[in-house]
Amino acid sequence: MSQTTRRKYLTINPSDQKWGLTIHSVGHQVISENEAYPPQVHPTRYLFNIENGRILNEYQLLYITKGRGMFSSESSGRSQVKEGYMFLLFPGEWHTYRPDPETGWNEYWIGFDGRIMDEWVKDGFFHKESPVFNIGLNEEIIALYKRAIIIAEAQEANYQQALSGIACNLVSMALYLSRNRDFNKSDVASQMNQAKIAVHENISAITPEELARITCMSYSKFRKIFKEYTGFAPSQYIQEVRITMAKELLTNTSKSIKEIAIELGYENKDYFFTVFKKVTGNTPITYRRHTQGEDLK
Repeated sequence: MSQTTRRKYLTINPSDQKWGLTIHSVGHQVISENEAYPPQVHPTRYLFNIENGRILNEYQLLYITKGRGMFSSESSGRSQVKEGYMFLLFPGEWHTYRPDPETGWNEYWIGFDGRIMDEWVKDGFFHKESPVFNIGLNEEIIALYKRAIIIAEAQEANYQQALSGIACNLVSMALYLSRNRDFNKSDVASQMNQAKIAVHENISAITPEELARITCMSYSKFRKIFKEYTGFAPSQYIQEVRITMAKELLTNTSKSIKEIAIELGYENKDYFFTVFKKVTGNTPITYRRHTQGEDLK
């Protein structure tokens, strides 16, 4: 095997399938300018004609580290991809891809399936309509692929479990790096962090509308972007911060429940009781007794 090509195709035993994620293949190959693609060295089930495309029975995550080319799938249409891009292939989804003959490309890939990834897709973390991730050139991602290749070649005891951890890391980092790269292209990341800091520094009086004003956005635009960035609606985020602060004050201070309620901006002690119990399942008094060890006395 050449130094520019390393690939490993793996067999899966019944015990590995119970783990939740199993790896079918992992590799790296360098495609030179005007080189035929795909190379005719892969197992039949992975070969495809560029024009006709193919359908796999597994996920694959590919990373381009040099060159450029194109990627197409049934749900997403045609996209230009280049160094620093990852794209995710979905089982049962028609797709095709190739490097530009003028540049060739360097590609890493890992193929996998299992209920863990199925659940992430089902829960909306990954979509067939948006399978391309612009993460930039990232040394950590390359190191993960290389580590996976080494483990796959050695095939020591429980290697599938080690590979599944790397695959989970890779798909998670694809989501993380691409999303934050998109936010950082504009002032959004700075604006959202400014809003989060304002919540912590003005917890007793801050409102979602005030956060929108601070970030110089209309409330509807701010609410949409803030939820995309944090996973919380602004009002929900404020409540989460208040409850977190309440837990700390209940545990680490001797302040009364009324004092804590006022400090955190609740209308009155009774309302604080209601919200705290709804979120945590405990009253503030019960939570304080438990965390301060009074239940053990």
